[in-house]
Amino acid sequence: MLELHQRHYNSQELENINEVRAGVFSTFDLVMKNVGVCSLDDIAISVVTSVIGYNRKKNWIFIDAGWMALSRDRGTASQQEDFGYGLVCNMDNQPLHKIYVSHANQEHGIITLPPNSDFTLDDFPIGTRLRILPNHACATAAMHKNYQVLLGDGQQQIWSRITGW
Repeated sequence: MLELHQRHYNSQELENINEVRAGVFSTFDLVMKNVGVCSLDDIAISVVTSVIGYNRKKNWIFIDAGWMALSRDRGTASQQEDFGYGLVCNMDNQPLHKIYVSHANQEHGIITLPPNSDFTLDDFPIGTRLRILPNHACATAAMHKNYQVLLGDGQQQIWSRITGW
């Protein structure tokens, strides 16, 4: 499930800005965070996923969101911080320090817990829901039929995606 958080930006806030990327301005993403356009708190798009299994030998967590949900975009791979296929957050949208989706197959992703992590596999029981912040909001959003939008007042709406050019 793709979720968007309502954000309000005023075009008057663009003083001293010489470029606006209208396609990603409304949601931002990890590539834009890495180039200094926004902070992690400004990213208003995430993919909600569930833990579906483990490989304890490799310290892997399997999730039900692969490249069909996240996109195959590895736009952060050549930037100062590589977020793999997306940054893992809890359901309150708080990033889990240095935990990324390390591999993405068509239907599932793999989160590799780093050796020095504050977390263990047992911190993520089967069914645990997580949010993944995407590398590329446009490519990720294009993979979903509709969006669950969380409004500032707590209401939720479902928005259908416009397809075609």
